[in-house]
Amino acid sequence: MESKYIFGKVDDQITQLPVYVTTVGYWDHQEEMVRTEGFPDFQYHQIISGEGELLVDGRRIKVGPGSAFILYPGVPHTYRPLRAPWELVWVSFNGREAERMLAYGGIQASGERQVNGEVLLSKLWGMLAIAESRQEAQGIEFSKLLYSFLLDLSQQLTNSGTLDRQLDRLAPVLSYIEANIHRPLSLQELADTAMITPQYLCLLFKKILNMRPMVYVNQERINLSKALMFRESGKRIQEIGQMVGFDHPSYFSAQFKRYTGMSPEQFKQLHGLK
Repeated sequence: MESKYIFGKVDDQITQLPVYVTTVGYWDHQEEMVRTEGFPDFQYHQIISGEGELLVDGRRIKVGPGSAFILYPGVPHTYRPLRAPWELVWVSFNGREAERMLAYGGIQASGERQVNGEVLLSKLWGMLAIAESRQEAQGIEFSKLLYSFLLDLSQQLTNSGTLDRQLDRLAPVLSYIEANIHRPLSLQELADTAMITPQYLCLLFKKILNMRPMVYVNQERINLSKALMFRESGKRIQEIGQMVGFDHPSYFSAQFKRYTGMSPEQFKQLHGLK
């Protein structure tokens, strides 16, 4: 998908709605953004792949897949990629009920939250589809979907105590995957890291990240391979694959295409990499 930045239709009638969309968009790689004066609207950014860093209110916060960051209006902030490509989708919004709906989910200041990505992403993609449709009632449709999105977000976060405890169980596994991404990994090996059964590990991954453990491992391998293509542009495709744990070039290419929709060679050509 190509990067998109689309403005919502905002007029006197739309601003009377409880909540309304001002912009919605998607970046296949988010570059550094520095706003010393903040932004006039609320912002919600959800990370799809890669890793970035948010600097806000004197805090430095890492944000990656499974997390989102919310920014209040007028708050100075900076966000930038740490591991390219840093892929994300966002919506900015406002309205008389916007702050109250965020507060209902415990969001009373700018910061990062762990979220169930697929549920919220589906509605963000829906907003992008509305934006591209150019329909006459775009502002109303935006508002309806945004309201539903904020309710889902609030509902997720009010149940976050249990989610946080489950995420603590996954933390050593995620760290282990990152440290050993360059070699083969088995489900049993990952489960042993957290001292739980493979079945329970699968349950935790599905509940928190909405994917199976080995799908997550392959996704991380592919994300790292894309970053290495930028950083190690002189290396051959086969070498990149080996660096992220794929011994066979054909399997690496097949998995890369499965997760990105293109071959490694096409990815390099698209981004002007030699």
